[in-house]
Amino acid sequence: MTNTQLYLISPLEVGGDFPARLERALDAGKGLVTAFQFRVKGIENHDAARLAAPLQEICAAHDVGFVVNDSVTLAKRLKADGVHLGQGDGNVKEARAELGREVQIGVTCHGSKHFAMEAGEAGADYVAFGAFFDSGTKETEHRAELELLNWWSQLFELPCVAIGGITPENCVPLVKSGADFLAVSGAVWNGDEAAAVSAFTKAISEADQASAS
Repeated sequence: MTNTQLYLISPLEVGGDFPARLERALDAGKGLVTAFQFRVKGIENHDAARLAAPLQEICAAHDVGFVVNDSVTLAKRLKADGVHLGQGDGNVKEARAELGREVQIGVTCHGSKHFAMEAGEAGADYVAFGAFFDSGTKETEHRAELELLNWWSQLFELPCVAIGGITPENCVPLVKSGADFLAVSGAVWNGDEAAAVSAFTKAISEADQASAS
């Protein structure tokens, strides 16, 4: 069992054959994929809920946490396992009051130690740092350095997520630097999702073995 786990982020298009693709990715990533983030933009909560329903069922069947991006109201409506908040998406304490103790709350912290410590103090369940590489999924406004993962993992118990342009080919330094999760989107959905997840499994496992030896 690897220490670093995979956190899948959906493409913006999650209709059509996407539920079948998610199922394939989760089948390929048993024990490695532990969370899936539902990330859609510019659609009403009613339509988002309809798109989310089959994906949420697939995640539940695979024992993978279903996390809603940005929207506390949608997370509440779906009874999601978690919500992920950007720096402009409201604060952790309000989200906690709305969603209760059991729901996982993650916070985007870019490359900022200050944001991460603030999120931890406010009661976040994980912090996300990035982008570590250029991303094809969203514009890279903020960059994070490997040393940030090292610093965080040595000082704090709170899990950290690395995000931004991560591929099976470039993920090894992130694993060795202490990332608890790798958040990936394009590297999985832009090709054969099962093959991509298998490639991540191999790379992470080799990096963990190298770190342990």
